[in-house]
Amino acid sequence: MEPGYANMLAMARESTARASEHHSAPLPWLVTSSLEPAINAVKITAQFVADRAEHVQISQKGISDAVNDLSLDKLAELTAPTAYNHDLHYVDGGPLTVQYLLVVDALNFCFWPDEELEYEHLSKGVKAALEADPTVLDADKLLWSTGEDVQRLLGWSKPVPLQDERARLLREVGSALLQHFNGQAAKMVEAAGGSALTLVQMVAQLFPGFRDHAVYKGHQVFLYKRAQIFVGDVYGAFGGEGLGTFWDIDQLTMFADYRVPVVLRNMGILSYSEELAAKVERREMIAAGSAEEVEIRACTVVAVERMREAIAHKFLGTGAQLPHAIQLDWWLWELGERDRKTHPPHHRTLTVYY
Repeated sequence: MEPGYANMLAMARESTARASEHHSAPLPWLVTSSLEPAINAVKITAQFVADRAEHVQISQKGISDAVNDLSLDKLAELTAPTAYNHDLHYVDGGPLTVQYLLVVDALNFCFWPDEELEYEHLSKGVKAALEADPTVLDADKLLWSTGEDVQRLLGWSKPVPLQDERARLLREVGSALLQHFNGQAAKMVEAAGGSALTLVQMVAQLFPGFRDHAVYKGHQVFLYKRAQIFVGDVYGAFGGEGLGTFWDIDQLTMFADYRVPVVLRNMGILSYSEELAAKVERREMIAAGSAEEVEIRACTVVAVERMREAIAHKFLGTGAQLPHAIQLDWWLWELGERDRKTHPPHHRTLTVYY
């Protein structure tokens, strides 16, 4: 690691230690070359979109109805350490788990062009490959990844959608890990000093393929689906302890994809304009970065934030543990996975971001 970079990360860790002792909200962070406020830009910019959206609307009544159906028992289930799906993922309680999660989340996008391919094939395929060969995810191997390597890593019998682009992203991960962290993703997590927001920022800065953003009505919008889901996965896999300890984990948003919006529409929380609804129903391609696509994703983020607020209001004074946005995301996503064969179509966008 370069001395200047190491010094700045050391300052970030020192800031984390001070903040965690005296504050319940994050302080500004000095990370890499810029001074950034430690607030989640995803929340702010998604709200900007939701306030101006023309194609997607959020129903407060739909949110209230959904939250009214939540019981204390269900809330306890959502916030339990077991809420993270260990069956889908490789979890050994050590650094190899972090390496696994970074690789999986580097590849975690755009399965729908192959109607048989789902996220579980990615997560379980890489898990099986790692169990067969514990060195398969070493950074110096990722550095030379090819499209065929991606296919072998998933154990998929045919080419994976965008597999050459997926291979490029694996090479990007291998290169940055070798350059800055001796090839080990766990060292990157440690360098974030226990801050989820710092780790999201580091991932987005170090790996260009994770820089999930768009421009909407002249304003830059940050969605950071895969950067945030990596941090959420580390938190979930370690049960919020050890390498998964993040004192500001509640600052993350849900992970804006194509499955959760379907669930929110079914709940009556999101509604689309007639034109957009018809495009989705026809399975028509919606361009990445278009106003329609950005509104779907940003309004999904804001809707889940409003769900959190409604849950907090409903259970105020009960002593119940309130869910983080990422725990609501896991719940909504699993609902979507469970009912995907009966749900209406999701929007289709060809992208590396989700």
